[in-house]
This record gives sequence, structure tokens and C-alpha cells, in this order.
Amino acid sequence: MGTLSVKRVYEPRQPGGGADVLVDRIWPRGVRKEDLKGALWLKELAPSTALRQWFGHEPGRWTEFCKRYWSELDAAPEPVNTLRALLAEKDVTLLYSARDPVHNQAQALKKYLERHPQRAS
Repeated sequence: MGTLSVKRVYEPRQPGGGADVLVDRIWPRGVRKEDLKGALWLKELAPSTALRQWFGHEPGRWTEFCKRYWSELDAAPEPVNTLRALLAEKDVTLLYSARDPVHNQAQALKKYLERHPQRAS
């Protein structure tokens, strides 16, 4: 099983055998497609537009955001299972574009996977 890490999409990517997975619903501003060549874009893993707008990256809403986001992930397990299958084979880096390195969907997704390591059937 690979290791799971999180990195802002604007940081330099590391060469190697791991997989980079963009988990934003919207393509990041200022990033060219060729900048993320080889990365997998799983926008289905991103929080819904309504949830993202409600959260607004307000740290005071973080706990409730995680609960709501995890409910969305539970309701649509296919993209999560795609990510788990990839993680079973290699290291995975979740890429995000938010400015806050602590309160973002990639960190929430990482925490979700750590708390729910099993694959849904």
C-alpha cells in the first residue's frame, strides 16, 4: 500500500513512481494542462459546488465542512474506490489549489481515507 500525501498544485511536482491526483472541481487558475501532464483529475472527489461555496475556506466552519463532505463521499463511493485502488498500488499525492494548507478538501479527503481505509462494496 502506498503513502498518501497532500500538496498545493502550485508547488513543484516530484518525479517518481507515485501518482498525482487533482481533487479540485474547477481547474486551478494559472495552471496549464501540460503543467499537470500525467496527473489524474478526479473532480468527482471534490466537494459539491454548494458545499464549497458554503465553506468559503472559513476555518470556523472546518469541522462541519468535513462532516458534510464525508457524507457526500459516502453517498458516491465510486471515485473514492478509484483513489483507494490507486493507493493500493503506489504512493499518491492529492493536489489542491486552495491557499489554506490546513483547511482544504485535500486535507479533508486524506483524513477521510485514514479514518475509512476499507473499500466500500
